[in-house]
Amino acid sequence: LIVRAAQMELLGLILGQFMGVGVLAAIILFQPEIRKFLLLIGKTTDFNKGNFFNGLFVWKRRTAKEAYNITPIIEAAKTLGGTNTGALIVLSKDSELKFYAESGDIIDAYLSKRLLLSIFNKHSPLHDGAVIIFKGKIKAARCILPVSENDALPAQFGLRHRAALGMSEITDTMVLIVSEETGQFSLARNGKLLHNLSPQELRKKINDYLTTEDEKKEEAVEEPAEKEAKATSINEAKARA
Repeated sequence: LIVRAAQMELLGLILGQFMGVGVLAAIILFQPEIRKFLLLIGKTTDFNKGNFFNGLFVWKRRTAKEAYNITPIIEAAKTLGGTNTGALIVLSKDSELKFYAESGDIIDAYLSKRLLLSIFNKHSPLHDGAVIIFKGKIKAARCILPVSENDALPAQFGLRHRAALGMSEITDTMVLIVSEETGQFSLARNGKLLHNLSPQELRKKINDYLTTEDEKKEEAVEEPAEKEAKATSINEAKARA
């Protein structure tokens, strides 16, 4: 603006060309950083999480929660861990993760233990990669996940753990890892790794993740109301006696 105000046409033309090329060069050079930034925005946006629509369709959300049985995941993980078969399972509660699902093979099948075992069988063409589970369905298999660049991760954790950690860093997901070397279970959530978990701990952590904050608040409100109703009925019974 100063150059144009001073009527320096030649310098203004040079700066204009430099700015035009510079923007394109910055996008090309910082493409991974820009992509990560956009993914972080998508992760933290309430509209993206579907909270607005979930509030409108409360009955639909409760129905989906009741139909979501995680027992096949726990049982499959126990069998895979017992045979030292590696597995990577992404659990999502708010998004279908289409970008990552399209990097693998779309399945869109109902969740079952036998299907998970078939996918992660060492001789299966689908075992190399991650499975994405959304609302009780296996959306895709053989999916490629972003690898974490966290230098503080111990050397004992391989690429499977780094991929799980990277996915949890940029998306609102919980990722279950079954180690191929030790058969141990790990969970990645919000860029943190919980290692060497028992099946009972797995079930509790996954259930806590799948239960949204709104549902927890509803349950917290319902419990005192139920206690108050019971107390009222007891007092009425005593008064009649």
